[in-house]
Amino acid sequence: MSRRPNGSQIYRFELYDTLARSAAAIYDEVRRAAADAGVTDDMRGRIGLTGAVSSCHGLLTRRVSAAIDAGARKVIENSALDVEVRRLVKSYYGDDYDGAMIATCEAALWVAYDALFTPPLAGRGENYRTRYIAPYERHMHHQAGYGRPFPPRYKDLYADRGVTAGEMGMAGKRLENLDTVIVPMAGAEYPCHGIRYHPVPLLSRVDAEATAATLADQAAIHAPLLAGFASLGYDTPGYGHGARDPDGTPLLQRRIAALARRYNVPYVTDNAWGVPFVGTDIRATGADVMTYSMDKAAGAPTVGLIVGRENAMLPIRRALGIHGDRWGTTRSHGKAAYVTVDPGKEALLGGIAAMEVLLERPESFQEPLDHLYALTREEFQRSDLRQYGDGWLITRSHNSMAVEVNYEQTWDQGCPGFPIFTIEDMYAGSNVVQNAMKAAGLVPTIGYDANIFISLGMGTTDEDGRLMEKEARVMVRALFRALEIIGRHSGVREMRREAARS
Repeated sequence: MSRRPNGSQIYRFELYDTLARSAAAIYDEVRRAAADAGVTDDMRGRIGLTGAVSSCHGLLTRRVSAAIDAGARKVIENSALDVEVRRLVKSYYGDDYDGAMIATCEAALWVAYDALFTPPLAGRGENYRTRYIAPYERHMHHQAGYGRPFPPRYKDLYADRGVTAGEMGMAGKRLENLDTVIVPMAGAEYPCHGIRYHPVPLLSRVDAEATAATLADQAAIHAPLLAGFASLGYDTPGYGHGARDPDGTPLLQRRIAALARRYNVPYVTDNAWGVPFVGTDIRATGADVMTYSMDKAAGAPTVGLIVGRENAMLPIRRALGIHGDRWGTTRSHGKAAYVTVDPGKEALLGGIAAMEVLLERPESFQEPLDHLYALTREEFQRSDLRQYGDGWLITRSHNSMAVEVNYEQTWDQGCPGFPIFTIEDMYAGSNVVQNAMKAAGLVPTIGYDANIFISLGMGTTDEDGRLMEKEARVMVRALFRALEIIGRHSGVREMRREAARS
């Protein structure tokens, strides 16, 4: 760390204390800078860095909204729409795979884990416990939040995320007699940062092979209780999945699938911010189940999609009440264990339309993303952000249809880099990066763990999904102006200059 003029050390927590005290001044300056960057009054709150945040969903394309409108006043059995989902999935992945729609991607994880990981309820005697293994990634309260954390050092990992009165919150989603074995990723770092000071997973240097070896060691230890593996399904450096095989498949995901086969247990990948057909291919990774939030990157209304091998999908479909009636039918749409997460007719109609576009016109997603990636790099080159180090990584993902701006490596030179905020900051309202996005008039995106995801759909594409360059450029420029202001108020620039002189 840097030192004060009197030679004493400046500690990390003091950097964030400075930012907490400067927050009001930062937001005032950001508002003015955003106007200079081109954010007009009529844009404020109507343009955003992504259409994939739960608080403000992206706009539907003309084709998706037309499909919903056309079917809304028609009598259509939901079971017929379930069949169409299956047909679309099988038309691309083959007859050994199956699909189902569900209310949300979080519901998809809930049902998949309960169907595939938890012990059976029926039968005499006390039940046993099972465990699933998850690498210590980002967003752990999703893919790793359905069991009691093991080892105990991680029992406070989720801190205040989603806490409600009483004993519910994150604890309330835990499934019965299920544990989550959390395994740090080789090459990753987990230092404390943020105003809501907490560990952050910094994953751009994850060693996929070494992590797979560590997971194999843990699987051997927990083998008598092992029920499955879970991970994110993303493919970017900031998520620890930047290492890929020559065909583009995330290497670690492929290795986890091989481990699952070795132990004859399922592997579930949470690919919420991903798209089927165009993104990471479940056949290539070898996973048993992949879940999607179709409203994040696929342009659908709020709806989840589950794709998986037929033998894994069977208990999931039964739990949803769509696998067939008891008297022997090939389809149903009725009451079952998870009737609470039924997607409804309109969500099914919109989700199917989005799947059809992905199958028929993948370029309508890929080309706007490529354009967004190019202009993001252009605007970064015009910014002053490189003064915080050369460790800025700007990459794109055709899985998530997003541009990732990762800056964890700005901390490499032995002195502070650009300030890092935690997911706890987001829930506590103390994430200065995300709050600055709001001050700029932008609907914010993920901006914690030294990682910012930028995608389309929030006032930056037209009714057919084409990029609106002016709005997209203004959005990115305003983001980088806000980051420049945060960096200046943090004092990091002066610390780095002092470190360079000494």
